[in-house]
Amino acid sequence: MSDMLLKIFNDFLKRVFDIFFSFVGLIIFSPFLLVLSFIIKFDSPGPVFYRGMRIGKDGKPFKICKFRTMVVNADEIGGSSTSGDDPRITGVGKFLRRYKLDELPQLFDILRGKMSFVGPRPQVEWAVNLYSEEEKKILSMRPGITDWASLWNFHEEELLRGSENPDKDYMEKIHPKKMELSLEYIKHNSFWIDLKIILKTIIKIFSKYNNYEN
Repeated sequence: MSDMLLKIFNDFLKRVFDIFFSFVGLIIFSPFLLVLSFIIKFDSPGPVFYRGMRIGKDGKPFKICKFRTMVVNADEIGGSSTSGDDPRITGVGKFLRRYKLDELPQLFDILRGKMSFVGPRPQVEWAVNLYSEEEKKILSMRPGITDWASLWNFHEEELLRGSENPDKDYMEKIHPKKMELSLEYIKHNSFWIDLKIILKTIIKIFSKYNNYEN
Protein backbone atom coordinates (compact mmCIF):
# COMPACT_ATOMS: atom_id res chain seq x y z
CA MET A 1 0.00 0.00 0.00
CA SER A 2 1.44 3.39 -1.00
CA ASP A 3 2.06 6.06 1.59
CA MET A 4 -0.79 8.16 0.19
CA LEU A 5 -3.30 5.31 0.36
CA LEU A 6 -2.10 4.41 3.84
CA LYS A 7 -2.64 7.99 4.97
CA ILE A 8 -6.14 8.09 3.47
CA PHE A 9 -7.02 4.79 5.17
CA ASN A 10 -5.56 5.99 8.49
CA ASP A 11 -7.48 9.29 8.30
CA PHE A 12 -10.68 7.38 7.48
CA LEU A 13 -10.28 5.06 10.48
CA LYS A 14 -9.46 8.00 12.72
CA ARG A 15 -12.55 9.97 11.70
CA VAL A 16 -14.89 6.96 11.96
CA PHE A 17 -13.48 6.27 15.43
CA ASP A 18 -13.94 9.91 16.43
CA ILE A 19 -17.54 10.09 15.23
CA PHE A 20 -18.61 6.79 16.75
CA PHE A 21 -17.00 7.15 20.17
CA SER A 22 -17.77 10.85 20.61
CA PHE A 23 -21.44 10.09 19.89
CA VAL A 24 -21.47 7.07 22.20
CA GLY A 25 -19.54 9.02 24.84
CA LEU A 26 -22.05 11.86 24.82
CA ILE A 27 -24.89 9.39 25.31
CA ILE A 28 -23.16 7.48 28.11
CA PHE A 29 -21.85 10.53 29.94
CA SER A 30 -24.91 12.75 29.45
CA PRO A 31 -26.22 12.21 33.03
CA PHE A 32 -22.73 12.87 34.41
CA LEU A 33 -22.37 15.97 32.24
CA LEU A 34 -25.70 17.23 33.56
CA VAL A 35 -24.64 16.72 37.18
CA LEU A 36 -21.34 18.50 36.61
CA SER A 37 -23.20 21.35 34.94
CA PHE A 38 -25.34 21.88 38.04
CA ILE A 39 -22.30 21.71 40.32
CA ILE A 40 -20.41 24.30 38.26
CA LYS A 41 -23.44 26.57 38.19
CA PHE A 42 -23.91 26.45 41.95
CA ASP A 43 -20.18 26.76 42.70
CA SER A 44 -19.67 30.16 41.10
CA PRO A 45 -21.63 32.69 39.03
CA GLY A 46 -21.29 32.47 35.29
CA PRO A 47 -21.91 30.09 32.38
CA VAL A 48 -21.37 26.34 32.62
CA PHE A 49 -19.21 26.18 29.53
CA TYR A 50 -16.08 28.00 28.46
CA ARG A 51 -16.03 28.83 24.73
CA GLY A 52 -12.55 30.23 24.16
CA MET A 53 -11.19 30.79 20.67
CA ARG A 54 -8.55 28.30 19.49
CA ILE A 55 -6.73 27.67 16.23
CA GLY A 56 -7.61 24.40 14.55
CA LYS A 57 -6.77 22.43 11.42
CA ASP A 58 -5.33 24.48 8.57
CA GLY A 59 -5.10 27.49 10.87
CA LYS A 60 -8.87 27.96 11.06
CA PRO A 61 -10.16 29.39 14.37
CA PHE A 62 -12.95 27.67 16.29
CA LYS A 63 -14.59 28.01 19.68
CA ILE A 64 -13.58 25.17 21.95
CA CYS A 65 -16.17 23.72 24.35
CA LYS A 66 -14.98 22.99 27.88
CA PHE A 67 -16.50 23.09 31.32
CA ARG A 68 -15.73 26.45 32.90
CA THR A 69 -13.06 26.04 35.59
CA MET A 70 -12.26 29.72 36.14
CA VAL A 71 -14.09 32.87 37.16
CA VAL A 72 -16.07 34.83 34.60
CA ASN A 73 -13.93 36.99 32.28
CA ALA A 74 -10.77 35.16 33.31
CA ASP A 75 -9.29 35.90 29.87
CA GLU A 76 -9.54 39.62 30.61
CA ILE A 77 -8.11 39.34 34.12
CA GLY A 78 -4.97 37.36 33.25
CA GLY A 79 -3.09 35.57 30.48
CA SER A 80 -4.06 32.44 28.56
CA SER A 81 -1.57 30.22 30.42
CA THR A 82 -2.66 28.93 33.80
CA SER A 83 -0.48 28.17 36.81
CA GLY A 84 -1.43 25.68 39.50
CA ASP A 85 -1.96 28.48 42.01
CA ASP A 86 -3.87 30.76 39.64
CA PRO A 87 -6.49 32.62 41.73
CA ARG A 88 -8.86 32.60 38.77
CA ILE A 89 -9.49 28.84 39.16
CA THR A 90 -12.70 28.06 41.02
CA GLY A 91 -13.04 25.48 43.79
CA VAL A 92 -14.80 22.97 41.54
CA GLY A 93 -12.46 23.96 38.72
CA LYS A 94 -9.44 22.56 40.57
CA PHE A 95 -11.11 19.14 40.81
CA LEU A 96 -12.26 19.19 37.18
CA ARG A 97 -8.81 20.11 35.92
CA ARG A 98 -7.04 17.46 37.98
CA TYR A 99 -9.08 14.63 36.48
CA LYS A 100 -9.45 16.29 33.06
CA LEU A 101 -13.23 16.37 33.46
CA ASP A 102 -13.32 19.88 32.05
CA GLU A 103 -12.36 18.31 28.71
CA LEU A 104 -15.48 16.11 28.43
CA PRO A 105 -17.58 18.69 26.51
CA GLN A 106 -14.93 18.56 23.78
CA LEU A 107 -16.76 15.43 22.66
CA PHE A 108 -19.07 17.92 20.92
CA ASP A 109 -16.04 19.44 19.15
CA ILE A 110 -14.91 15.98 18.04
CA LEU A 111 -18.36 15.06 16.75
CA ARG A 112 -18.60 18.25 14.67
CA GLY A 113 -15.16 17.68 13.18
CA LYS A 114 -13.27 20.52 14.87
CA MET A 115 -11.17 18.20 17.02
CA SER A 116 -10.08 14.57 17.34
CA PHE A 117 -9.51 12.33 20.33
CA VAL A 118 -5.78 12.35 19.58
CA GLY A 119 -3.80 15.24 18.15
CA PRO A 120 -1.76 18.28 19.17
CA ARG A 121 -3.57 20.38 21.75
CA PRO A 122 -5.32 23.43 20.23
CA GLN A 123 -3.59 26.71 20.93
CA VAL A 124 -4.61 30.34 21.28
CA GLU A 125 -3.91 32.65 18.36
CA TRP A 126 -1.02 34.61 19.88
CA ALA A 127 0.93 31.41 20.53
CA VAL A 128 0.28 30.03 17.02
CA ASN A 129 1.50 33.31 15.55
CA LEU A 130 4.88 32.56 17.17
CA TYR A 131 5.20 29.13 15.53
CA SER A 132 8.21 28.50 13.34
CA GLU A 133 7.67 27.18 9.82
CA GLU A 134 8.43 23.69 11.12
CA GLU A 135 5.96 24.02 14.00
CA LYS A 136 3.21 25.15 11.63
CA LYS A 137 3.11 21.55 10.34
CA ILE A 138 1.08 20.82 13.47
CA LEU A 139 -1.81 22.72 11.92
CA SER A 140 -2.10 20.05 9.20
CA MET A 141 -4.08 17.86 11.62
CA ARG A 142 -7.14 18.35 13.74
CA PRO A 143 -6.20 19.29 17.31
CA GLY A 144 -6.92 16.65 19.92
CA ILE A 145 -7.84 16.09 23.54
CA THR A 146 -4.64 14.16 24.19
CA ASP A 147 -1.29 13.36 22.57
CA TRP A 148 2.29 12.49 23.52
CA ALA A 149 2.82 16.03 24.82
CA SER A 150 -0.22 15.78 27.08
CA LEU A 151 1.10 12.55 28.58
CA TRP A 152 4.58 14.05 29.03
CA ASN A 153 3.27 16.94 31.12
CA PHE A 154 -0.08 15.80 32.46
CA HIS A 155 -0.46 18.74 34.85
CA GLU A 156 1.44 21.47 33.07
CA GLU A 157 -0.09 24.15 35.28
CA GLU A 158 2.01 22.82 38.15
CA LEU A 159 5.20 23.61 36.26
CA LEU A 160 3.97 27.20 36.16
CA ARG A 161 3.07 27.37 39.85
CA GLY A 162 4.43 30.54 41.40
CA SER A 163 5.15 32.12 38.01
CA GLU A 164 4.83 35.89 37.76
CA ASN A 165 4.38 35.63 33.99
CA PRO A 166 2.80 32.25 33.10
CA ASP A 167 2.56 33.01 29.38
CA LYS A 168 6.28 33.81 29.15
CA ASP A 169 7.30 30.83 31.27
CA TYR A 170 5.02 28.55 29.24
CA MET A 171 6.76 29.51 26.01
CA GLU A 172 10.20 29.01 27.58
CA LYS A 173 9.68 25.91 29.76
CA ILE A 174 6.87 23.93 28.15
CA HIS A 175 6.35 25.00 24.54
CA PRO A 176 9.64 23.67 23.06
CA LYS A 177 9.16 20.11 24.37
CA LYS A 178 5.45 20.09 23.45
CA MET A 179 6.31 21.13 19.91
CA GLU A 180 8.96 18.42 19.67
CA LEU A 181 6.53 15.73 20.79
CA SER A 182 3.69 17.06 18.63
CA LEU A 183 5.88 17.09 15.54
CA GLU A 184 7.00 13.55 16.33
CA TYR A 185 3.34 12.51 16.46
CA ILE A 186 2.60 14.24 13.16
CA LYS A 187 5.54 12.47 11.52
CA HIS A 188 4.70 8.97 12.74
CA ASN A 189 0.95 9.12 13.44
CA SER A 190 -1.24 6.10 12.80
CA PHE A 191 -4.56 4.77 14.01
CA TRP A 192 -2.78 2.23 16.21
CA ILE A 193 -0.61 4.88 17.82
CA ASP A 194 -3.81 6.82 18.54
CA LEU A 195 -5.24 3.80 20.36
CA LYS A 196 -2.01 3.50 22.35
CA ILE A 197 -2.14 7.16 23.37
CA ILE A 198 -5.82 6.92 24.36
CA LEU A 199 -5.12 3.85 26.51
CA LYS A 200 -2.15 5.52 28.19
CA THR A 201 -4.25 8.62 28.87
CA ILE A 202 -7.05 6.62 30.49
CA ILE A 203 -4.53 4.77 32.66
CA LYS A 204 -2.91 8.07 33.62
CA ILE A 205 -6.21 9.65 34.64
CA PHE A 206 -7.15 6.78 36.93
CA SER A 207 -3.63 6.01 38.15
CA LYS A 208 -2.68 6.65 41.77
CA TYR A 209 0.15 8.71 40.32
CA ASN A 210 -2.31 11.22 38.83
CA ASN A 211 -1.45 13.93 41.30
CA TYR A 212 0.19 17.32 41.25
CA GLU A 213 3.59 15.96 42.21
CA ASN A 214 3.93 13.85 39.03
